[in-house]
Amino acid sequence: MPRLFGTDGVRGLANGEVLTAELALRVAQAAAIVLGTGREADARRSAGKRPTAVVARDPRISGEFLVSAVAAGLASSGVDVLDAGVIPTPAAAFLIADIGADFGVMISASHNPAPDNGIKIFARGGTKLPDVVEDRIEAALTQPKWTPTGGDVGRIRRFADAEDRYVVHLIESLPHRLDGIHVVLDTANGAAAGTSPEAFTLAGAKVTLIGADPDGLNINDGVGSTHIDNLKRAVLEAGADVGIAHDGDADRCLAVDANGNEVSGDQIMAILALSLKDRGKLAKNTLVATVMSNLGLHRCMAAHGIEVVTTAVGDRYVLEEINAKGYSVGGEQSGHVILSDFATTGDGALTGLTLLSEMARTGKTLAELASVMTVFPQELVNVRGVDRDRLKGNEVIAAAVAAVEEELGETGRVVLRPSGTEPMIRVMVEAADDETALAYAQRLADVVKSELAV
Repeated sequence: MPRLFGTDGVRGLANGEVLTAELALRVAQAAAIVLGTGREADARRSAGKRPTAVVARDPRISGEFLVSAVAAGLASSGVDVLDAGVIPTPAAAFLIADIGADFGVMISASHNPAPDNGIKIFARGGTKLPDVVEDRIEAALTQPKWTPTGGDVGRIRRFADAEDRYVVHLIESLPHRLDGIHVVLDTANGAAAGTSPEAFTLAGAKVTLIGADPDGLNINDGVGSTHIDNLKRAVLEAGADVGIAHDGDADRCLAVDANGNEVSGDQIMAILALSLKDRGKLAKNTLVATVMSNLGLHRCMAAHGIEVVTTAVGDRYVLEEINAKGYSVGGEQSGHVILSDFATTGDGALTGLTLLSEMARTGKTLAELASVMTVFPQELVNVRGVDRDRLKGNEVIAAAVAAVEEELGETGRVVLRPSGTEPMIRVMVEAADDETALAYAQRLADVVKSELAV
């Protein structure tokens, strides 16, 4: 059987073949077995208390029945549940750490369309689970469940001040107020619709909203970080200084400058890393990025004496590197940016607020800040219908990649990686211009298809 947990929890069509209320209940019961133990949880029981979990969701309608199933699974396993309602994923992670909960569960499919949903589980401290712990939860699905009775069953209560705690945390994290900055905020009709506008306003910004009317069905529907053109138009129409876009669960942040130009996650990371260095807060003088980050980011950091450590694609791998080595910033070009002094996961609101804070601190426009990094053209070709497991060790493909890398020299870069969920190889090429990048990407894609076709 394929692994239940993917790169970001369990995800699929809500009420489809896999992601059902029954599965949500069983996953919660298994999580209670694996995460409802340990020194802190056992100390609670010794004191006559139960382990505690925070549960939350984004505004998808399927989240209503899924979070109910999760809460039922936890409570029936002897875990007290604090239901935080609709809040961003990073808010759930923060609250788990803030109240010292034993673990937490977020119901969200992030940037996916409304019919999808997912189950993300966080450990004590609000950190994402490593693969080995997810494997233990998956194994526990078929093991006997905890079935306490009487006063040992868990209670389900509303986490009444969840949003307020998170917004206060965001405001307290800012190095500079945002007075005088006009921002267009696109919350993707998602989980941040109730928190980001308040946080940006309290920080002093003038806020114009789009994508801030969730109805359970319109999350990510033509809005948010996956549909950035709407934000570009809104910034120009409003004459705003900057635009900020989240995805459905608000763990991402992309930006638009006053001229309507997109500012990618790589550019945001460059701006924030340089800001941290300037303020003496860049731990170990290092930025963590994935192998897909733009060559321009590497060039920019090298020019300013900052080391770049690269990881596999996925914010969880960036987080693992940050936590293992004590770094302060990292992320992905998709807009997952982790500022580890204030968050245990990517936080779109925190990223956006910190970016605007740097504009206020320096007096520079976003375009001026982003100009520190030259973005190299990047072309991605997805080669489908191939055996991804045969990529490693294929000498013909390795030789083709080496030849392209030699021809590009220092003006480009090649990354080949298998998809984590599909029979597909992703071929990415960066070069000095779009035409060259596309030509080389297609050339390598043809070789991959020839060698690995099934």
